[in-house]
Amino acid sequence: MSNSDFLDNIYQVKSGDPMRQAYDQWADSYDADIEQKQYRTPARIAQALARHLSDKAAPILDFACGTGLSGQALHAAGFTSIDGVDLSEKMLSKARDKGVYRSLTPCQADAPFDAVSEEHRAITATGAIGAGAAPIECLSQAIDHLPSDGLLCVSLNDHTLEDPRYEALIADAVAAGTIEVLESEHGEHLPEINLSARVYVIRKR
Repeated sequence: MSNSDFLDNIYQVKSGDPMRQAYDQWADSYDADIEQKQYRTPARIAQALARHLSDKAAPILDFACGTGLSGQALHAAGFTSIDGVDLSEKMLSKARDKGVYRSLTPCQADAPFDAVSEEHRAITATGAIGAGAAPIECLSQAIDHLPSDGLLCVSLNDHTLEDPRYEALIADAVAAGTIEVLESEHGEHLPEINLSARVYVIRKR
């Protein structure tokens, strides 16, 4: 399978084991492929989080961290205690090579946030929830696992935003007083293929 085929096909892959297998197969070429498309979201997530989390030593859980491009961006933004989790062992191996994570742990599709602990002040989900990634349930689970005043920094790409349930979930949580949205910015995701994403910074009340 060519590099472009991986990106074209990932949006049709089902969650769980098929998703893990797809990313295992993509691991070797993922960085080169995605960077060729001018991947902007890791830097956008890291910069957005930095605007709201001044303690750069605060532990962060990088959900579905993949090959670690998101961890590199967080590290470049000054964060020093980054823990990563992912379904794909092969992706985690690539992330380990980058040397920016405090820990890297495989997660299970039915318990993706088991690695979250009371010390984590933020969860990042960079291209990690939505079409071609983890299902909508992970968005509510991420919010549920945050401590009081904890932050969730999540991107939802244009394919995901076509499904109104994602933003409705956020709006409902705001209306219920569970969260507050600190930032919501639509911007570049993969500009080479004209794909954008909305980056949210959410605080748990």
